[in-house]
Amino acid sequence: MGYKVFLPDLLHWQKQVKCQAACPIHTDAGRYVQLIAEGKYKEAYFVARSPNPFASVCGRVCAAPCEDFCRRGSIDKPVTIRALKRFLTEKYGVESLYPNTQDEIFESDFDAQDNKLFWHLPTLTKVRKVDVRDKKVAIIGAGPAGLSCAHDLAVIGYQVTIFEASNVLGGMMRHGIPEFRLSRGIIEKEINKILGLGVEIRTLTPLTKNFGIKELKEEFDAIFIAVGTQEGREMNVEGANLDGIIKAIDFLVNVNNGYRVELGEKVVVIGGGFVAFDAARTALRMAVEMEEKEKLGNGSTYTIVMDAARTARRAGVLEIHIASLESFEEMPVLRTAQGKEEFEEAVKEGIIFHPQRGVKRFIGENGKVKGIEFIGVKRTYDEDGRFNPIFDESISEYMEADTVILAIGQRPNLNFIKPEDGIELTAAGTIKVDRETLATSVPGVFAGGDVAFGPRNLIDAIANGKQAAISIDNYLRGLKTKKVFNLSIEKIRKQDYSTYVGYEITPRKAPDVIPIDRRTGVAEVEMNYTEERAVEQAKRCLLCHIQTIYDAEKCVLCGACVDVCPEYCLKLVPIEEIELEDEVKEKLLQHYQFTDDVPLSAMIKDDEKCIRCGLCAIICPTDAMTMERMYYVEQEIVDD
Repeated sequence: MGYKVFLPDLLHWQKQVKCQAACPIHTDAGRYVQLIAEGKYKEAYFVARSPNPFASVCGRVCAAPCEDFCRRGSIDKPVTIRALKRFLTEKYGVESLYPNTQDEIFESDFDAQDNKLFWHLPTLTKVRKVDVRDKKVAIIGAGPAGLSCAHDLAVIGYQVTIFEASNVLGGMMRHGIPEFRLSRGIIEKEINKILGLGVEIRTLTPLTKNFGIKELKEEFDAIFIAVGTQEGREMNVEGANLDGIIKAIDFLVNVNNGYRVELGEKVVVIGGGFVAFDAARTALRMAVEMEEKEKLGNGSTYTIVMDAARTARRAGVLEIHIASLESFEEMPVLRTAQGKEEFEEAVKEGIIFHPQRGVKRFIGENGKVKGIEFIGVKRTYDEDGRFNPIFDESISEYMEADTVILAIGQRPNLNFIKPEDGIELTAAGTIKVDRETLATSVPGVFAGGDVAFGPRNLIDAIANGKQAAISIDNYLRGLKTKKVFNLSIEKIRKQDYSTYVGYEITPRKAPDVIPIDRRTGVAEVEMNYTEERAVEQAKRCLLCHIQTIYDAEKCVLCGACVDVCPEYCLKLVPIEEIELEDEVKEKLLQHYQFTDDVPLSAMIKDDEKCIRCGLCAIICPTDAMTMERMYYVEQEIVDD
């Protein structure tokens, strides 16, 4: 059996920057990490901010799919990309001493040798900015999807109005994410930057049967529905209607808006996702928020903040449990690099986990929940990855509970949509959209975020908002565009190429966290990197923008590159041992003007293993192996 190989093309090189390929908004995370390592912090911030109107928020709470796909993770552990973004925003973001730094990228070019896509700034404005103030767009919902759409539309030049049902902006960033993870001040500053682009806001204006899609179409030229998933799902088991059983989304909304929720001594959270973790850790902090005030001699008061566990006991909350259908291996949170670190913090805080447990029934007394009867779970997902739990009736457990918090999913409330609106829904109760354009079944009406796809990550909502802005602009101006790439390739002289000492053995170090005894209700748990630590962590990047390029016509088959490679990712093999499509093989033979009867060798490389040490290029006596940096700018051309 031979080696399965292919010839790399532009798409292959793009996919090699895996962090960017995995990011829903295609932030060139690898490049801003590399710039941090070089000490070029402002340029790095521009790379992080150019596609993302919520860079400061994402630096704190993004689920960071970039880290899950980071090639360094296949060697040891991924680069701390999210935390490094926060390091940059603390220097130049809305929370910094220089909050207007981002204004520079709305119109002006910056050359950071990064990969820019068409919706990155300033590329977006260069192609699409026009005077279209006569066109009005309504956005329903001031969450991350709606606000991101408003940002890009306003930058292009549209008159944008956001309708928000509540009295505050931010959607689930504001109502759902606990303040110990994301400061409310950060959210407000990011949103104020968007409003400063000329976006109009109408709060306390929900869509209803009497004020809905029909009425909006009379005033606006296009509509983007981004109302999220505001309702938690119930459990269809005995006792599910007992008092003391609340939905996680309702619990978090109440707590994050300053309302007190009485929990009792034992709290059990049902679920295995990020919302379950947020609910459990918030429940623990609710005790800390019950401030103990002692009268002083002069009649004033002061707050005593104590160790979270000790405070919990004094306030009556003794235990916080999380029970999930999933095993630890299946648990959604533990499938991500960020989730694993959050799990570790939850364990430190004293949260108790019960994996592979399904609720059989809730048991109550006088109408209030007092306990839960669990059964075992053999598996949660089938061989195809579909949710299909198999229960184990031989395992039966009882757990006391004063409060049960259900974190088992969310759904949208679309009561404002009437049959005559013509908007088609899916079987799951979400709005049916074209996945490429986010267009609904009604011309001029678009939808995105959780209301179209169900609960997902913050960064997915931002991406939907940006795509909706592009699609709305295309719709209103009748644009048809095609994408082109301007590719730049820079050959690095071997005497100029170097890597950082010890980069290949430097371990991943997550940001420091505040001690347990200082974790009060609103205190942000995670701390920012010091400059020294940020640079150290940035140097772990494997420089995926740089490729080893092999020129067969210069190769003398000495094999030095193969021998020196520390990761054994290069091989010289007889051409008969490679599996290549006949058409491709024929093109190669024609290019090199060889025939089948000539003995030939092929250089093959495993890109997954390559750490970009450059030794192969340095040792090559004929310059057949070189290190070359590649970066591109994706642009749109209006297709007449």
